[in-house]
Amino acid sequence: MAKEDEKKEAGEWREFFWNPRTHELLGRTASSWGLILLFYLVFYTFLAGMFCLTMYIMLLTLDDYKPTWQDRLATPGLMIRPKGDNMEILYDVKNTESWDKYVQTLDSFLAPYNNSQQMLNNDACAPDKHYVQDDSGPVRNVPKRSCQFNRTMLGDCDGFTDRTYGYGDGKPCILIKLNRVIGMLPGKDGQSPYVTCGAKRYKVGQDDWKEDSEFLGDVVYFPPNGTFNLMYYPYYGKRAQVNYSQPLVAVKFLNLTQNADINVECKINSNTIREFSDRDKFAGRVSFKLRINSPD
Repeated sequence: MAKEDEKKEAGEWREFFWNPRTHELLGRTASSWGLILLFYLVFYTFLAGMFCLTMYIMLLTLDDYKPTWQDRLATPGLMIRPKGDNMEILYDVKNTESWDKYVQTLDSFLAPYNNSQQMLNNDACAPDKHYVQDDSGPVRNVPKRSCQFNRTMLGDCDGFTDRTYGYGDGKPCILIKLNRVIGMLPGKDGQSPYVTCGAKRYKVGQDDWKEDSEFLGDVVYFPPNGTFNLMYYPYYGKRAQVNYSQPLVAVKFLNLTQNADINVECKINSNTIREFSDRDKFAGRVSFKLRINSPD
């Protein structure tokens, strides 16, 4: 009896898969399967067409040279070179290997700023005014020209005057750059934005604050006054302004106290940049730690 039930059940499954009497496969005739496949073919073709049409319309709204929609930052960020590990510049004056990595980083970073390269690619612009290069209506003014920023403008921090950028004698140079923002005009009325650096206030304990101003010593800036000249703005984007050279400010620390942790903060000063966010530590400022060890 059990064997007969098994045979009957197996026969039902075979007949469900393929019924030779009605010519049905899995309970459907060929015409039924054809209609289902045709429906899904039309359905998914329609969805693919809608997706392609949507993408095409979206791409028509995009500009090849600048963002169609730009979330403008109220205050652009600052960054340093070299930046070390975790924004800490730590080395031993007597140990060349401990600071040679910083020298190599600066050599590589400043290579595009060599005077010969700048004279070949960029213009000698009139200082203290924005270098505006508007399009002529629908006619694109591209590629746009850029102003020269010669490496020798960094004075004692150009890598020629001192091949070690001051790291060999405990007077390190730190390069500061203002992050690029398309169309931004930092500064007006002939007043260029400039950088100032000082000891950073930091919290110790629950309610006490401290700063390392007694360890910082004297600071000198290159170019003079630590300015980002107006002629380097506005920035038009990497594609429209292919040879753009980001202006730099070099900060040289002349007499840092050795064998001490020194927390430094540099910030941008401008008559058009006034908002500084407590949430973003790089908005308009940058903080880093210096420590120069010496056995003497």
